[in-house]
Amino acid sequence: MLAREEYIEQSYLFRTLGERMLDGVATQDALKSLGHEILATTKLPLAIDYLVSDLKLTGTLAPAMHQLSHYFTTFQTFVMHEAEDEEGRFDLRTALAILERESCYLAESGTPEGLFFYRFECLSRNRLDYMRGLAATAADDIFDTDWKDWIKMVSRQVGLVDLADLIYIRSKEIARRQERKNAAHVSISTKENQHIVAAHPAILFGEKEGRIAWANRGKDPLYLFSALQRQLGYPAVPKPKRPQPQNESPMILARRLDRLELRVKLLEEESKGGIDLSQFDPKNSP
Repeated sequence: MLAREEYIEQSYLFRTLGERMLDGVATQDALKSLGHEILATTKLPLAIDYLVSDLKLTGTLAPAMHQLSHYFTTFQTFVMHEAEDEEGRFDLRTALAILERESCYLAESGTPEGLFFYRFECLSRNRLDYMRGLAATAADDIFDTDWKDWIKMVSRQVGLVDLADLIYIRSKEIARRQERKNAAHVSISTKENQHIVAAHPAILFGEKEGRIAWANRGKDPLYLFSALQRQLGYPAVPKPKRPQPQNESPMILARRLDRLELRVKLLEEESKGGIDLSQFDPKNSP
């Protein structure tokens, strides 16, 4: 994990880079300028210098971010790689918004629970590869061994088992319900009790997350994400923009049809031996 000031500067980098790309500034020029704006006491200016030099050779940022794995996380590299994939439909500006909000969250002492839900929702809403995305998530140092094992299990079970069930069975809520049930039965020996506790899977989520997961079992996962985002306070996931329908007037459509008819007519004349240019002479117009 990096220092708080590193995440603050990363957030500024991703946000400003996206804004300048909208203004038509080339990525290489924008990064050069940002290299002078970023706080010099952080390591980010050195990383930007490397990104710029590699960008000149490859034309992409993901390979350089992969080489700087000690600074940029595997998930950050994965998101940028998906955005720069020529065959994909993942927008680069959406990727930068995802990385910006994640950096802001980590700067404010983000939790493993919130970070996992944020990244999982990013994968879901933008239709990114679950296997590689979750593998990149598990590689982050904020997750301990129990978390890494559980995330790898989720990557194998996603689509087969409801995510709400996977969350519920590793929460304090199910442990609380089991304890309440066990209180009604005959108590067991201390040795047996210790054996059962040791064999129980590690608890990763609190009672709040468990209750939310229980309430959303069998429902649309988007309802689960929405409730978790409201209750846990992790950043709202940037959503891909829906294509806006073009509200064109009949007059504009009629003009387009006239232009198409004229083009077809010219192509037909050219195929028959040539285009009669006299029809375009203003002297011959009625």
